[in-house]
Amino acid sequence: MVRMSAEERREAVIAAAVTEFSRGGYFGTSTEAIAKRVGVSQPYLFRLFPGKKAIFRAAAMRCMANVKRRFEVAAEGLEGDAALKAMAAEYYRLITDDPEQLHMIMQIYVSVGAAEAEGDTEFGEAVREGWMGLWDTVSALLGDSAGQGVTHFMAHGTLINSVALMGFPPDHRIWDGLHVPPSGPEGSTD
Repeated sequence: MVRMSAEERREAVIAAAVTEFSRGGYFGTSTEAIAKRVGVSQPYLFRLFPGKKAIFRAAAMRCMANVKRRFEVAAEGLEGDAALKAMAAEYYRLITDDPEQLHMIMQIYVSVGAAEAEGDTEFGEAVREGWMGLWDTVSALLGDSAGQGVTHFMAHGTLINSVALMGFPPDHRIWDGLHVPPSGPEGSTD
C-alpha cells in the first residue's frame, strides 16, 4: 500500500468536501462525513485544516477555480462573442456532466448568506474574493472593461443554475429560451 503525502491527503479532503458540501451544504455536513469519505480520522482532518470553515472555504475556492480554469481553456484564442459562446457552452457542459459542481456553487451562495445573517462577514469576504477572481477572468476574456457583457453572462449563468437545479430536462422548452447549446460549442448562446 502506497502512503499519501500530507498534500495528497489535503487534496483528497478538498475533493471529498466538495462532494459532501454539495449535498448537505455547510451547516448540514459533518466533518465526520468528510473524514470518512477520505478514509482518515477527524483528528487527522484537523491537522490538515484548522476547522470546518477552512475546509468549506478550500472546497469553495476549488470549485470557483475549476470554473475559472474551464472558462480560460474554452475561450483560449477567442475574443468577444466567440469567447462568450465558448464559455457558455463549457459552463453548460460542466453543470450537466458534473452536477456536483453546480450544487456546490449554489451551496456556496447559501452558506455565505447564512453566515452573513449570523454576523460572520469573514467567511463571505474570502468567498467574495474568489468570486471576484472569476468575474475578473470573465471580464478579461470577453474584453469587457465596462462590465456589461460580464454582467449579462453571469446573470444568465445564474438563471441557468436555477433552471438546472429545478430539474428541467434538457429537451424542455425553457432551455430554448435560454439559448443554451444542447451539444456544445456549435450551438448558439446569447
